[in-house]
Amino acid sequence: MSPALDWRTDGPRWPHSQHSRFVASGGITWHVQVMGAGPPLLLVHGTAASTHSFRALLPLLARRFTVVAPDLPGHAFSTAPPDFDPSLPSTAAALGRLLRDQLGLAPVVAAGHSAGAAVVARLALDGGIAPRLLVAIAGAFVPLRGLAASLFGPAARLLSRSPLAAQLVALSAREPDSVAAMLRSMGATIDRDGVALYARLARSPAHVAAVLGMLARWDLEPLWADLPRLAPRLLVVAGELDRAVPLFQQRETVARARDARLAIVRGAGHLPHEEQPDTVARLILDELDAHEAELRDANDPGSPS
Repeated sequence: MSPALDWRTDGPRWPHSQHSRFVASGGITWHVQVMGAGPPLLLVHGTAASTHSFRALLPLLARRFTVVAPDLPGHAFSTAPPDFDPSLPSTAAALGRLLRDQLGLAPVVAAGHSAGAAVVARLALDGGIAPRLLVAIAGAFVPLRGLAASLFGPAARLLSRSPLAAQLVALSAREPDSVAAMLRSMGATIDRDGVALYARLARSPAHVAAVLGMLARWDLEPLWADLPRLAPRLLVVAGELDRAVPLFQQRETVARARDARLAIVRGAGHLPHEEQPDTVARLILDELDAHEAELRDANDPGSPS
């Protein structure tokens, strides 16, 4: 099976490659992009994506923060050993070790897209980070239910055990419109360059194998049970037209968390940070400023009530 991607040929064309570095931690070689100056802000992509999905959002946030965006283990340019456990707790713990032991960073804001939101929430719940604000962009928190739950897990586990499955998915991605159609099925409309980057990832059998392995081990039930004790303020950024994590599920997440607010991005689908990066950046910054103002007022006995 080919490597996830080849940095020698793909790296120079990857968004913000000049800000990339490779960091070894716990047997994983992480591809990490670091941009900007200021307090640390963590960005974690979703399943099947990579740092490229933050290509427009990252520089907007880097005006105020030191933004750190890793590829998850096995995704894109990050490589993991064969015995790596891609479950949610294991992935979150590995990310925590990277931040603590290798990068020496304690994010004041942690944002994740889709499954990446579950990763940063799990990491916060397990004490790996203590951000002031946690941002879930189209966050995937609600467990599958009914028939979907009984079929999806076993199917993903079966596919993850077959090297042929990853090869077949990668081959199907060679069809020009297949990746664009998949994105449209989630309600997302992004530019041609963005589609091409997703297509490049989908043509890598190693990347696809990592995605299938992650899906096979993904269990949201413990996270959903723990969500009411999530300490940081949670901003849920939802695409109005999202078909992958529909708006009603985002509302469920807000209702379950103890300190959460919903912000709807009108006209966006499952990729609001790619479809409307300026809007998402403004929502994050405004929410952090408002939350910090609340904390200052609460700690100032002379402030008006």
